[in-house]
Amino acid sequence: MAETDDTGGSRREFLFYATGCAGCVATGAAVLPLIDQANPAADTRALSSVTVDVSGVEPGQQITVQWQGKPVFIRRRTAAEIAAARAVPLSDLPDPVAENANLPPDAAATDAHRSLDPAGEWLVMLGVCTHLGCVPLGDEAGDFGGWFCPCHGSHYDTAGRIRRGPATENLHIPVAEFVDATTLRLGTEG
Repeated sequence: MAETDDTGGSRREFLFYATGCAGCVATGAAVLPLIDQANPAADTRALSSVTVDVSGVEPGQQITVQWQGKPVFIRRRTAAEIAAARAVPLSDLPDPVAENANLPPDAAATDAHRSLDPAGEWLVMLGVCTHLGCVPLGDEAGDFGGWFCPCHGSHYDTAGRIRRGPATENLHIPVAEFVDATTLRLGTEG
């Protein structure tokens, strides 16, 4: 009768598990830097939130700021601009969705859902045409008194909603909020 050697089996098992563990550690050491490089850079994370002082913006004026490498239009609308935007029936809009990151994705494109404050005075939008990414002209440009993209002829109204042209969506509204009476924050804090 042959005698079995228990020490060889347990040594073999030990070497098998030790090699497997060493392989896992080596794989983790190689993969973690690759995963880390996919994270946003520190300068990009720093741009996730920007505060803007809007105390000097008068009714009828617009300022443009950069946020995450894109222009953002901040317009303080006049009573006439607000009235014009609120008078538009939703059935006249090519894009009936608000395109407002502060609201549910299916929110209607009413003027109240497009403006930042209950009075409708403040309008904050990405200044990027939704057709091919051009920057529309403002200051009551176009046929609807809002913005006009001269590259391809998209016309937006005083609420930044597409009214005519090749663009299929309203100008998008980023995550934004007033932190006090004169300071606007774009993006999320942190």
